[in-house]
Amino acid sequence: MKLQIPNPGLEDRLLSNEQLDKLEEDEAGDRPKWENKTQYMLTCVGFCVGLGNVWRFPYLCQIHGGGAFMIPFLILLVLEGIPLLHMEFAIGQRIRKGNLQLWATIHPYLVGIGIASMLVSLTVSLYYNTILAWIMWYFFNSFQEPLPWSQCPLNANLTGFIPECEKSSPVDYFWYRETLNTTPAIENDGGLQWWILLCHICAWAMLYVCIIRGIETTGKAVYVTATLPYVVLTIFLIRGLTLKGSLNGLKFLFTPDVTELANPSTWLDAGAQVFYSFSLAFGGLISFSSYNSVHNNCEQDAVIISVINGFTAVFSATVVYTIIGFRATDRFDSCVSGNILELLNTFNLAEGAVTESNYKDALQYYNETNPGVVQGMDLKTCNLDTFLSEGVEGTGLAFIVFTEAITKMPLSPLWAVLFFIMLFCLGLSTMFGGIEGVLVPLQDLNVFPRSWPKEAITGATCLLCCLVGLIFIQGSGNYWLALFDTYGGSIPLLVVAFCEMFSVVYIYGIDRFNDDIEFMIGHKPNIFWQATWRVISPLIIFVILVFYFVTKVSEKLFYKVWDPESEKFPALEDKPYPVWINVIIFILAGIPCLAVPCVALWKCIRTKTKKSEKSHSDMSDEIEVTSESN
Repeated sequence: MKLQIPNPGLEDRLLSNEQLDKLEEDEAGDRPKWENKTQYMLTCVGFCVGLGNVWRFPYLCQIHGGGAFMIPFLILLVLEGIPLLHMEFAIGQRIRKGNLQLWATIHPYLVGIGIASMLVSLTVSLYYNTILAWIMWYFFNSFQEPLPWSQCPLNANLTGFIPECEKSSPVDYFWYRETLNTTPAIENDGGLQWWILLCHICAWAMLYVCIIRGIETTGKAVYVTATLPYVVLTIFLIRGLTLKGSLNGLKFLFTPDVTELANPSTWLDAGAQVFYSFSLAFGGLISFSSYNSVHNNCEQDAVIISVINGFTAVFSATVVYTIIGFRATDRFDSCVSGNILELLNTFNLAEGAVTESNYKDALQYYNETNPGVVQGMDLKTCNLDTFLSEGVEGTGLAFIVFTEAITKMPLSPLWAVLFFIMLFCLGLSTMFGGIEGVLVPLQDLNVFPRSWPKEAITGATCLLCCLVGLIFIQGSGNYWLALFDTYGGSIPLLVVAFCEMFSVVYIYGIDRFNDDIEFMIGHKPNIFWQATWRVISPLIIFVILVFYFVTKVSEKLFYKVWDPESEKFPALEDKPYPVWINVIIFILAGIPCLAVPCVALWKCIRTKTKKSEKSHSDMSDEIEVTSESN
């Protein structure tokens, strides 16, 4: 029994195989094409491999048992990531239209999928480019010796350091005060920070220059933006391995805690990370594949890009953990040195009497002989595993952990420049796909006049995004960015991905899809693709969606703030969101999700209304003809 929803008129909306071949031979049509296969592959790699591979994957490894997390990650990469990636490549290449028109071609009621993808791409692009502005600010400040985040600035009287910096650390102070000038609450906007405003404008201007003519310009830019990060990561790996304690970090990363495999959250986080690391459901990959030759081997492309993506995640985690190991060992040594100094001063010992090699024995000896004195001393607990296991993700990893480690390296400005060039390239190449997922649907919806050239449409879109993005460069901008990241790019993407798979398999028809792939690459998909498309992948996405939805709905809404007046300072304080933030969350997560059913309902009502009007008009004509004949 074939399980497929009736879809009348589909044949009329699709180009036949003969028409596709003729289109290929005549090089007709107004859609641009890739100059070569390398441009296409680099663009897809650049879009898929983003900042999340560098700073989120290592964090998830850290909190889920190191190497143990890689097991579910790689399993779900095969069962969830590769099938959906292949599906997006294949359906885009077959129908040869942008994201929104593609779903309208499959069924007019599915236009909402394209609109939902566009809204998510817009939301993510707005805050993603702000991260590029922050990276630019750090990059411009890296041409100094010493680095500005390596020491605390003097107070106004030049008699000491600024208290806020003394209580925290130079890297924290530079990030929260010198860069963000953050406010103690999301309600306090703090005004625009002019230095980040300039970087913000530069980031959008640079993006515009790279995408001004679509894939004609991005196809050339990716030769740098998609390859340079791998060069820099390799340089950092070589340098990292020479640092003291780097092997401690690698040992921590690759030593699996197998008990974590029994933890459901490990598998859920792995599934979500696979999903986000492929940049699926944004619409950009569908648009990119639609510019391909109709007989391009999309199956091979999906496998190659998936292998590169998985390799990049593990490779970048390896690089990050050499730096984390170095930083943790440095902090451990500083902790032990402080305790040694405390012992020497308390017991009036000669310098060198207690060293790192005999510290544990000396501490045990004095604890047995003078327990009261030792208990009264201000000795810190120094544990290397504790320093290694301190989980930091996202901006904390890039702008605090890495920047602190860089200050401890010889030639630190050089390493800072390389590091922020790498981050900027990763972010910029991801933005190419993100903004593609916005521009193509806007053109399909005729939001701009058809007479406008591509350069004007791209410029107007970038300008509007730049203006809306000003919310992220206020003093409260970091809190807004975290809110957009948490709710704008999570549940809506899962909803879109599930709708995509369901629509292709059960509305477009899996048999038709198999025939299309056979026409394009010369053979039908094997049993692996059949099983994952029909059952396994949709089921995995649905389970992750349900668990994420339940988790988000049940959790209390808190956000972390930097507040020098807090009792916990310099630790970040958890503050409850104001009540009105629920409206913002609904706009970010609810509207894209509701776009799918609402647009389908609107299309259905409109279609029935037109049929009713046509029926009424036909009946009136018939009555009129009858009257005339009488």
